[in-house]
Amino acid sequence: MQPEARTRARNLPRGALAVLALLTADGCTSLTAPPVPPPPPVNPAATAAAVAGEYLTLLQHLLQSPAAEQAEIVSAAQHEYDTAPTRSHQLKLAIILGTRGHPAANLPKAQGLLRELLANPEMLLPVERALAAVELSQIDDHLTLETENRTLQAEAARLDRERMVSANHRLQTELEENARLRRELEEARAKLDAIANIERSVNERKPDSTGR
Repeated sequence: MQPEARTRARNLPRGALAVLALLTADGCTSLTAPPVPPPPPVNPAATAAAVAGEYLTLLQHLLQSPAAEQAEIVSAAQHEYDTAPTRSHQLKLAIILGTRGHPAANLPKAQGLLRELLANPEMLLPVERALAAVELSQIDDHLTLETENRTLQAEAARLDRERMVSANHRLQTELEENARLRRELEEARAKLDAIANIERSVNERKPDSTGR
């Protein structure tokens, strides 16, 4: 501050000096640190598109990679979740395990992870809730179909066994009946042979009427 300015400042009242000090300080602050502009508003649609794009890119990479790289992707997702079990890591692992087409797919485990996430949906972003709900619905449908298919296969196998047992029983009965009939036929033939032998013996013992 110049000497003349300091002289004029000493002649000002105390209140004016205080105001002048505040204005001077504010001016200095404005010169040294301009105010930070507020952050741009969040665009929910852009955020949802970005999150969905990340998951789709991950799944595309997973399904198009060789088996060794697929195993690495699954292992990395599992390690992330084990190290930091956040909601996003849990959703990522669940979607990877719930995607069929790679050796490490584990639909029951993915189903459990997704159900746990959707038990507290407020902890997820709207797009994450939608992804979790869609994935869980598909997994539920697939596992239901698998259960029904196993039930039908078991029922078909049971019916085949019953038919086989029934057929074997009928065959055994027929074999036993055929054996009985053969025995009866053999007994009848033996009786006929005995009668024939008796008749032949009687005929041989009769006197020859022509000779008399």
